Amino acid sequence: MATSAISLISLDSSASRDELIGSDRGLRKVWASLHMVARTDSAVLIHGETGTGKELVAKAIHEESFRKGGPYVKLNCAAMPSGLLESELFGHERGAFTGAVTQTTGRFQHAHTGTLFLDEIGDLPLELQPKLLRVLQEQEFERVGSNRTIRVDVRIVAATNQNLHQMVRERRFRADLFYRLNVFPIALPPLRERREDIPLLVQHFVRKFASRMNKEVSHISGEVMEALRHYDWPGNIRELQNVVERAVIISSGPNLEIPFGGLKRMVAGDTPTLTRTLDEVQREHILEALRQSGGVLGGCNGAAVRLGLPRGTLQYRMRKLGIAQDRVVRVGNAAGWA
Repeated sequence: MATSAISLISLDSSASRDELIGSDRGLRKVWASLHMVARTDSAVLIHGETGTGKELVAKAIHEESFRKGGPYVKLNCAAMPSGLLESELFGHERGAFTGAVTQTTGRFQHAHTGTLFLDEIGDLPLELQPKLLRVLQEQEFERVGSNRTIRVDVRIVAATNQNLHQMVRERRFRADLFYRLNVFPIALPPLRERREDIPLLVQHFVRKFASRMNKEVSHISGEVMEALRHYDWPGNIRELQNVVERAVIISSGPNLEIPFGGLKRMVAGDTPTLTRTLDEVQREHILEALRQSGGVLGGCNGAAVRLGLPRGTLQYRMRKLGIAQDRVVRVGNAAGWA
């Protein structure tokens, strides 16, 4: 059934957070869980695919908590080289290692009396996991190169797009740390499981970007909205936001224009496109990136960079799609895993 055109001037603007807009049952459950745990000091572990809004949930937990007057500090464990991650978390003393010319304060100390958000916690190196566990249990640590114990009062919220249960079984993540982080799990549903929220999100993003670009985009046709509702959004809300931003950029009048024809063709009844599952498309895309990278996952020319994904996310999707690790050969090490 076709969706009617929408005029933006009549939209409800009460929603306060970009990626948490919606009335889907799964999202309502997330909000209920968020309010339930926010005013405690319990650790929270947020699960969800890339682009589902995990960081927004973490920030909302902090803002709803008794710690909202304290600092909110975040660290992406996948974005930091493993050799520097310990220093980033705990700080270091002058001369602790080559290049350490001054004493630095780590994220834990910066987050004292507040909340520390550890994103992509599944990418935390195994050798650092006991040190993180100690801070969670004892609320104390030492800077790199120091024997002086520093005590802190920090609430931990962590997030991952990986299956930590599986990683524990494979001994790639410590079971004791997992159970310490997983006191209160919150699962974010992917956008394809909350399609009824897509019109609300589209309307919100159109208003946001039209205002930012000083453009008068005030109408979304039924055809455009239908296309957006029926697309599978493998990149979730982040992908939807980017598509809407591009659409607002190219729209020359009051009507929102989709910047490419693929979505429209799906609504127009292109059966071959619709019969291919999302998993099939993703699997083919990942395999092609692996062929182009010679089987290397990480590094500046690796498959993860080519796909625009964190390495941990790519590994998770490969396991999910049945792309066996032993079929991917790292260049220069036929028995290795990139």
